[in-house]
Amino acid sequence: MSRIGRKPIALAGGVKYVVNGNVVEVTGPKGKVNALLPTGIRLVEKEGFLHAERDNDSQAAIHGLARALVFNAVEGVTKGWTKDLDIVGIGYRAELKGKGIVVFTLGFSHPIEFPLPTGIDVAIDPKQTHITISGIDRQKVGQVAADMRSLRKPDPYKNKGVRYTGERLKKKVGKTGAK
Repeated sequence: MSRIGRKPIALAGGVKYVVNGNVVEVTGPKGKVNALLPTGIRLVEKEGFLHAERDNDSQAAIHGLARALVFNAVEGVTKGWTKDLDIVGIGYRAELKGKGIVVFTLGFSHPIEFPLPTGIDVAIDPKQTHITISGIDRQKVGQVAADMRSLRKPDPYKNKGVRYTGERLKKKVGKTGAK
């Protein structure tokens, strides 16, 4: 039994959806997002709510997945998705170069230029150590955040690097000197 699959999706005002085969196209005030709908799962609208229903129990494994993908698309076109990153380390910073390139200074001998994909916006605070990534496609926002984090992952010994806001790290103790 999928508990997530049974939850209804609230359709806010101005949100429309069209099912074309196995693709659901959700349109709202912020834009348009496509979500995949596995075979055997159909969408039914009842009283302003969208329900994901499966034909038989062989689709039970993907029932919750299908509902989550459609929910992420609906949420994206109404509110949008954001991911926050913190840059920790002396001299580590990020700055916006033009509209679509973020330049990172992360302790390497060269600055790293990170081109932004279409549909992704980045805001950098004045201290240049906090990045907010936003967009309407949840998968794309999370992937860009993961790619930025992978430029300099947090070091377990000094805790320097790029990390998600609120990410808890285990700090390791370094070597002990010979006696």
